[in-house]
Amino acid sequence: MEGEKKQVTVPLLLAVSVAVIGSVQFGYNTGVINAPEKIIRQFYNETLKARTGEFITDNLSTTLWSFSVAIFSVGGMIGSFSVGVFVNRFGRRNSMLMVNVLAVIGGSLMVFSKLASSFEMLIVGRLAIGLFCGLSTGLVPMYIGEISPTSLRGAFGTLHQLGVVIGILIAQVFGLEFILGSQSLWPVLLGLTIIPAVIQSIALPFCPESPRFLLINKNQEEKATEILKKLRGTADVQQDLQEMKDESLKMMQEKKVTIPELFRSPSYRQPIIIAIVLQLSQQLSGINAVFYYSTNIFEAAGVKEPIYATIGAGVVNTVFTVVSLFLVERAGRRTLHLVGLAGMAFCAVLMTIALTLTSQIPSMSYLSIIAIFGFVAFFEVGPGPIPWFIVAELFSQGPRPAAMAVAGCSNWTSNFIVGLGFPYVQVLCGDYVFIIFVVFLALFFVFTFFRVPETRGRTFDDISKGFAGGNSQGAGSPAPEGVVTLPPSSPTEKVPMVQLNTEEAPNASLSKV
Repeated sequence: MEGEKKQVTVPLLLAVSVAVIGSVQFGYNTGVINAPEKIIRQFYNETLKARTGEFITDNLSTTLWSFSVAIFSVGGMIGSFSVGVFVNRFGRRNSMLMVNVLAVIGGSLMVFSKLASSFEMLIVGRLAIGLFCGLSTGLVPMYIGEISPTSLRGAFGTLHQLGVVIGILIAQVFGLEFILGSQSLWPVLLGLTIIPAVIQSIALPFCPESPRFLLINKNQEEKATEILKKLRGTADVQQDLQEMKDESLKMMQEKKVTIPELFRSPSYRQPIIIAIVLQLSQQLSGINAVFYYSTNIFEAAGVKEPIYATIGAGVVNTVFTVVSLFLVERAGRRTLHLVGLAGMAFCAVLMTIALTLTSQIPSMSYLSIIAIFGFVAFFEVGPGPIPWFIVAELFSQGPRPAAMAVAGCSNWTSNFIVGLGFPYVQVLCGDYVFIIFVVFLALFFVFTFFRVPETRGRTFDDISKGFAGGNSQGAGSPAPEGVVTLPPSSPTEKVPMVQLNTEEAPNASLSKV
């Protein structure tokens, strides 16, 4: 009982808070490119005119800008695939410390790009920051999940998403022209990412390494025990230690699954398809089109001060992320995802109406603000946080690393496609551009309704056994139409949060079980 009473401790809060700085970095660098778009385009134009004596064409300007936005996602794709290389060799905390070098390099390149009259430096800087963010999106949730007590893993795990949306909001505020979004200070706005990287680098040595990594990967049980006592605020940590040993034993019993086997095996094919489609539903919902180009959208809708409306959307984004923390364990993942998709589709229709009629009815600009606010709110209720929850829950220890790599790549790839292609689609479709996202949202809704199981309250083994049985309903009785059920879980079964490197999990740790 003492362990339960003292689960939230100062060392735990410090470690989680320092780790979430990486999540804030991801959000900041996602949103920071939006506000100074016109100024950066002008910088590209002036730079090329100084070199060639001619102004660039509109098509080349659009291409350079789209590439500057989308190269961030290319770095994210590469970084997300590299997480395993870092964490199993250097540990969770040390990996977060090391990758901050990329943030400093990327921020420095962007800060000095204007001084050097080199838009290439800006683009390479965005690539380096993308690498950093791709790594952070894997490192931060993993570290937080491994140091958190079982009863708080869900709540602490959602802090990653909260950090992301807070970062986006900070970028929107700092992007105001009278703060850092001006002709002279925009390089500082982009390079500001160096400061949190330095702060995190200073603070991380005071945070503990993951006790799971120390025990399972390094067989340092004594050190892991000391860290657990500090994190839990109690001397009784035997339950946590036993859970880690159980996790290690299960990992040794289950073979490591490669990416091709995920698609060849009937047991894994359905969950990996679900994982991919849910990741696509997050990015192809149109949310990044709103974040990347929100200022333009509000401007086209006739809003006089579009940047303030964009900041308002960021506030809504943050508030509803907090709301989702309290809903996800009550309403269920599947239900929230369906509500979010349906709500976003409705708001996208409203947005299209507003964009189409604004020229005839100026007051329609207010409808566009309401529509975007609603769009963002519904995203954070479902498609924002839910796909990551479900991907982690659909797979047992063996196939989980490969599944997470595929899911991460799907997410970043679709992010890249939206960032690169949206400006061209916007020119082609005009005021009807969001109808495309309505179609996507409708398709994702149908898929979720018929194919996605409810995973709330289920263990990883329960869910994987359901798919292994040859259908998504598991081994239980027939499910109601349109609803996928799973077999009941054992209330005493321990649920490991992450997959560690089985090759590095020493047998010596198992002999003590």
